[in-house]
Amino acid sequence: MTSYDHIILGTGQATGTLLGRLIATGDTIAVIEGARVGGSCVNYGCTPTKTLVASARAIHQAGRGDFFGFRSGPIRLDYARVRARMNEIRRAGSNGLTEWMESTDNVTLIREWASFASSHILRVGEEAIEGKRIYINAGTYPFVPPIQGIAEVPWMDSAGLLDLEERPGHLLIVGGGYIGMEFAQIYRRFGSEVTVVQRDAQVMPREDADVAGAVQEILEGEGVRILCKATAREVSRQNDRLILRVETEQGSEALEGTHLLIASGRRPNTERLGLEAAGIQTDSRGYIEVDDYCRTNVEGVFALGDINGQGAFTHTSVNDAEIVLDHLFGGPRSLSDRIPVYALFTDPPLGRVGLSEKAARASGKRVLKAIRPMSEISRAKEMGETQGFAKLLVDADTDLILGAAILGPGGDEIINMFAAIMHSRIPCRRYREVVLVHPTVSELMPWVLDGLEEIND
Repeated sequence: MTSYDHIILGTGQATGTLLGRLIATGDTIAVIEGARVGGSCVNYGCTPTKTLVASARAIHQAGRGDFFGFRSGPIRLDYARVRARMNEIRRAGSNGLTEWMESTDNVTLIREWASFASSHILRVGEEAIEGKRIYINAGTYPFVPPIQGIAEVPWMDSAGLLDLEERPGHLLIVGGGYIGMEFAQIYRRFGSEVTVVQRDAQVMPREDADVAGAVQEILEGEGVRILCKATAREVSRQNDRLILRVETEQGSEALEGTHLLIASGRRPNTERLGLEAAGIQTDSRGYIEVDDYCRTNVEGVFALGDINGQGAFTHTSVNDAEIVLDHLFGGPRSLSDRIPVYALFTDPPLGRVGLSEKAARASGKRVLKAIRPMSEISRAKEMGETQGFAKLLVDADTDLILGAAILGPGGDEIINMFAAIMHSRIPCRRYREVVLVHPTVSELMPWVLDGLEEIND
């Protein structure tokens, strides 16, 4: 049996971060991957979808010539070229990581599925390997809701949609979360009809109602049909069409489309890992339980990325790896120090950090709130992008920012400024003193604070 100093299960973004530090130690490292190298971000998440977002935005902006003062010929989508560009970028990411591992002397890339035989022994194909330290970075898989007939019809998850060679004529989307919203706008801008079926009373149910409502209004304004409080009950196929029966408050409705995307959440890839053989504990949802340093209950075994339930983003996976490495080399970083930050990459994008308004209200703190519409920000008006708003939440007693939501041009970038402010615990009055570049959207963010008022239930 071959023994390694480190075994990494999966090649998502936490793996590259681990390798960047562990390779330099000279320790022996095995990396195991049964699917595409690079994990979800590179292959069917961030990289390909944001490439599509860029293409869709370019098409959308080209269609606004009259607004900006120019005219051009008819816009024709070349979906094959859109996909080729996407594939060039995502394959480069996957191939680059593969070549790096295969060309590094103390790294062995094993292209197999693995499961635990004991706490530090893994079955990999027909062999067994042993690791002093093991890092589980196996990610998640799409959840399929109980829809009658789903096993008898062709349906897609996000990976399947990205591999689809033809543009959908009418894309039915089950799930109005972040993935569903992004794909709805992308394919509507590509010329597809799009209908979203959302079980909850609002899209993106984790968000405040004003944020979710604004995103829904933007997409509906572009022609996306969104049904909230709607449950997909049954799906069938009639010739080349799919019939999705949904239950709404108004009764039953049959939706007819050409393609079906299931975007109703994800579940951890823990079932096939044989965790019980290692004695590794999971929670009621199947996520691996970890402490503040991503350690499992088994000594020397860590769980990083989506599979530990502590975050569902590439940047949180990378941060998990940074925390593990810091811990291994004697540092103090921990999960409890992390302030949640993320973005929804619709156009305009939504950036979010810290507490939502509903979470802030429930915190027991005295909360101040300020909102400024993008329609009141000069740079947004100059760019012709006035949809959305900025919302800031502040602790009335400490003058520290509790949370922010930026829906508007550059919201996905601007939110990083607030993440840095919150991490550094800079009081609002000090932030208000900072000189920022004019004319920008971000320069108005300190001025938003002038409108702070206490929230009263």
